[in-house]
Amino acid sequence: MQRPLEGVRVLDLTRLLPGPFATLVLADMGASVDKIEDPHGGDYLRHMPPQLGDQNAAFLALNRGKRSMVLDLKRPEGRATLERLLPRYDVLVEQFRPGVLDRLGLSHARLRNDFPHLVIAAITGYGQTGPLAHRAGHDLNYLARSGVLGLTGPESGPPQPPGFQLADVAGGLWAVIGLLGALRAREATGQGAVVDIAMSEGTLPFAMAQLGAIAVNGTAGRGGEALTGGIAPYATYGTKDGRWVSLGALEPKFWKSFCDGVGLDLDMTAMMPGAHQPALRARLTEVFATRTRDEWAAFGAERDCCLEPVLEPHELASDPHLVARGILHKQATPWGESTQVRLPVAPPAEAPAPAMGEHTRTILGEGGFSAEEIDALVSGNVVR
Repeated sequence: MQRPLEGVRVLDLTRLLPGPFATLVLADMGASVDKIEDPHGGDYLRHMPPQLGDQNAAFLALNRGKRSMVLDLKRPEGRATLERLLPRYDVLVEQFRPGVLDRLGLSHARLRNDFPHLVIAAITGYGQTGPLAHRAGHDLNYLARSGVLGLTGPESGPPQPPGFQLADVAGGLWAVIGLLGALRAREATGQGAVVDIAMSEGTLPFAMAQLGAIAVNGTAGRGGEALTGGIAPYATYGTKDGRWVSLGALEPKFWKSFCDGVGLDLDMTAMMPGAHQPALRARLTEVFATRTRDEWAAFGAERDCCLEPVLEPHELASDPHLVARGILHKQATPWGESTQVRLPVAPPAEAPAPAMGEHTRTILGEGGFSAEEIDALVSGNVVR
C-alpha cells in the first residue's frame, strides 16, 4: 500500500514526547525518519521506567519505523557532519529552547539561507518569541499558562492535572499540520519555512467552547459549565460494583431516553447549570448505584442515551470495539513484544524502534560519506 508521505525525508533532533510523537505520525504516513541522538544517553526516554528489556515501553511505541544515528552536535565535526547530510532531507524537527541552535551555529536563519528547501518545525513550550520564550517548562506548566488547566476539575479545590500529556501531544500534532502545509506550499514556491509551534498555545483550540463562554459571560467557571461538570446529565457516576460510567445525555432525546429507561420524571431544567443541580446529581448517584458497570453498559446500548462504561487502561486490549477497529496490536522488537497504538491517519510503520545508533553507518553512507570518513568519525567519537 502506498503511504501518502513516501519519499519525504525527515531529520529528527527531538526526544521524549512532543517531537517524537510528531515524527511518529510522519513515519506512519510513510516518511523516512532519521533520529539523531547525542552520545551522552541519547533520547532520555529510552532509560525511563517502565521498561521492556532495557528500553522504555513508550519509547518503543513512539519511535517505530525510524532509524537512529548517534551524532555529537556539540563538536565542530558533528555540526559539519549534520550540514553535509541536510541537503538530502525535506524536514528538520527540533525542540530545543530558543537560542540553543544559534549557539551551535545552526540558527534557523542560517539553515534557511544554506538550505532554502528545508522545512523546519521548532517545537517549544512558549514559542520562538515573547517574554517566556526562553523559560523551561513541562506539560502541566503549559496547560497552566494557557488557561486550560484552570478549566479542569471540580468547582472547589485545586485544578486537576489530566491523566495524559495534552500539551505535549497537541504540540506534536500541530507540528505535523504545520509541516504538511509548509511542504504543500513548497511545491508551489520551492521554498521551505520555519513552523513555530508553542505547546502552551497548542492547547487553546481544545477549549474553544469555553473561550466562547468567556466572550459572552466574561468567565468560564471551572466545573460549573455544562461540559465541565456543571450539569448532572453530563457527568460520571459510580456503580454497584465500584466501577464507573459516563453519562453524556446532552440532547433532549438522549436525556428523555435515559429518564424513561430508569423511571425518572423528565425535567428539562437538568440541561441548565444552577442551584437545582446538586439534588439531581445526588438522585442520579443513587440510581447508578443500583446496577453494575456492565449492566449499565448494556442499558446504554439498548437505550441509545450516550451512556458508556469508563474503561480502565488494562481493559482496552480486550474491548470488542477496539479489537474490531485494530487500535492496539503487538509488535515484535529486540527487547520483547511491544504494545502499539494505531494512529487514526495510517497503519503503523512495520519496523520496530531502533537501537541507539543502529543506523549511523547506513545514514552516513547514504549521505555520501566514504567508509574511511565514517571510520574517522567513529574513532573520533563524533558518531557512534
